[in-house]
Amino acid sequence: MSTSGSAPRPLRAVGRLLLVTAAVAGLVVVFLTSLVLTDGAGGGLAAWGTTLAAGTAVALWRGRPRTGPARLVPFLPVALAAALTASVCVPTVPTARRYPAALPFVTAQHWRLSTGSTVAVYHYPPRHSGARHRVPLVYLNGGPVRGISLLDHRFLRLLARRGYDVYTYEQAGGGRSDLLPMSQYTIDRSVRDLGAFADRLGRGGVDVLGFSSGAVVLTRALADPRVAAHLHRAVIAEPGPMDGPTARLTGHTGRPSARGLAPAPTGPRSTHVPRYAVAFGLMRLGLLSPDNGLIGQAEGDNAFTAADLGGDTASAYCARDARRIPVEDTAESFSFSPAASLRIEQTVKDSASLAPRLRRSRTPAMLMIAECSSQLRRWETAVLAADPAVERTQYLPGVGHHLWNGLDDNNERAAAVVTAFLQGARAPLPNYPTRADIPAFLRAGK
Repeated sequence: MSTSGSAPRPLRAVGRLLLVTAAVAGLVVVFLTSLVLTDGAGGGLAAWGTTLAAGTAVALWRGRPRTGPARLVPFLPVALAAALTASVCVPTVPTARRYPAALPFVTAQHWRLSTGSTVAVYHYPPRHSGARHRVPLVYLNGGPVRGISLLDHRFLRLLARRGYDVYTYEQAGGGRSDLLPMSQYTIDRSVRDLGAFADRLGRGGVDVLGFSSGAVVLTRALADPRVAAHLHRAVIAEPGPMDGPTARLTGHTGRPSARGLAPAPTGPRSTHVPRYAVAFGLMRLGLLSPDNGLIGQAEGDNAFTAADLGGDTASAYCARDARRIPVEDTAESFSFSPAASLRIEQTVKDSASLAPRLRRSRTPAMLMIAECSSQLRRWETAVLAADPAVERTQYLPGVGHHLWNGLDDNNERAAAVVTAFLQGARAPLPNYPTRADIPAFLRAGK
């Protein structure tokens, strides 16, 4: 008798728990919806206040028939939801920009460009005892708004040891460079900064090696006569989409990368903190603008860690290298601006076709593509098809998107390809694919 009589009690408890959970979940949805509608205004407090007011109104309505302490029961899910959503409104890192520590092997200079950007500049003078190359070499890293990786710095020192006078700079907002107002991050501004940097260098025409999104900046510079006038030779390595029409292309990437095969990156992740998981997630989905009121640019830069890149890092290496992916940066040297990067990527997607202007390019260029590239092949072949001044293509076997990764002899092989083109020497690899090879190259799924 007592057993059967007590059976409904736990069921009622489970039912109450489910109702509380549903109420909390509903208030969280209200919070997220308000966050999107207000674009994170007031650090999320506008959305939090709206959620608290809505929850309080419902709790008061539900508590009307009750008396005594029972009237407070409807406020339990409101309190739980308020505590949960408040964690999205509280910064856990400094809100003023915290720049990466100084590098021990090179001094960062800060140049104020004519565009208004202040960029961190690194110079590796030629160290070759033999012939030195008179044309300076400028490196544009990927990102778009990211510090130059330690792997890249090692590769640039290798080029300096081969007699090149190497300059590189972290694009505005990246690494140790100064931030810009969010509205000023555009692909066109990046192109103008390249022209202003070459002009400030004051050495005449420069050779430029652009990698990944840096290759996109370089490709678009080739189509701008004012900036192209500063360019002597161009090496376009593993480019992303160069314009809106290219960004909308579909198709395959290169041979399998290590994405999904490599061990998960270690270290702290901002995405394990509710504030940044929500902010970065909604920005990635396009539901919060890069210039949102939830987190400022500086706070987002401070919060984002190398581990947050997750499988993106592994995708830059071949599947065969999944268990030996090198560390690209230390926690102190890593820097990435998610909001500024998203904004620049969006301006690329929104841009008109570059092909009509690129067809008028006369700057000698070379395209480098990796066997295990994580870039769409049609992004890469679009450059080859549109730019008549691309004189050779070098398909590098055994490497992924990060062509110079410090593994085996990959740095030396990449350096041999770059230096042969800059010197007008015979290419170490076949000229492949050529423009005529593009249809067969794409059909082969390479």
